[in-house]
Amino acid sequence: MTQVEPGRTRPDEPQELSVVDAAAQLSFAVLEVLTRVSATENLSVTQLRVLGILRDREPTMADLADRLGLDRSSVTGLVDRAEKRGLVRRAPSLHDARSTTVALTDEGRRVGATLEAAYEAGVGDLLSGSSEVDHAALVRVTRGVPRRR
Repeated sequence: MTQVEPGRTRPDEPQELSVVDAAAQLSFAVLEVLTRVSATENLSVTQLRVLGILRDREPTMADLADRLGLDRSSVTGLVDRAEKRGLVRRAPSLHDARSTTVALTDEGRRVGATLEAAYEAGVGDLLSGSSEVDHAALVRVTRGVPRRR
């Protein structure tokens, strides 16, 4: 039988975790939740991100591409598929006749709300073993992370 060192819960668990390793492990765990949640509606994680972005804004296609960090042709394909499923609609921009905006449909809002609740439950499960102080520290650290637009 393999002897487990004091402080370790599994033989393959490192004794000390660097901040980089901790961030990576947390991001992998969150990505697992996102993947599982999006699959319940036959969506990719990127398609789920589109719904999340659109829940409180109606960006142009170019703005959506920037927020996702994708090229415009990739975003066109994502929006095409979401539009065929009745999740989003396109409209001419009120501010620039050359641009098209994207917005959620009622069905997109319903699916988005369902997935958001499932995501919150999944991440809640991930963090259930940590204290309120830990939660506050995670929020504080996250606020310092630079974001895309």
